[in-house]
Amino acid sequence: MTDRTRTARRILAQRTRTNRAAAKIRRTGAGTLATHCIAAGLAPKEARTVAGSLRKNATKAGVTGTAGVSYTHGRARQCTRYTVREVAAIATVYRPRKPAYKTVAARLALAA
Repeated sequence: MTDRTRTARRILAQRTRTNRAAAKIRRTGAGTLATHCIAAGLAPKEARTVAGSLRKNATKAGVTGTAGVSYTHGRARQCTRYTVREVAAIATVYRPRKPAYKTVAARLALAA
């Protein structure tokens, strides 16, 4: 596989991941914090990191979200889903240090 093909596949995978997450949020009206971060353009590993920080800031913002169940690989997990406005409220309280996380926080704040 050439470098050009590898790069093209990576870009296509990133775009697909972002669009699927955004479509899921549009379809259901709410999503987990990690889903919102993926829809804003982060990779899953970074999205989990930012979602953990946003989860801590949710209490500061006074946002509770909606309890739900997330089904993944044949198992069910308890999760909390947030609307776009709730995530925007949390993102205004969130103060990241990394430049990539700052841009994602700005996207999340402007999404509402």
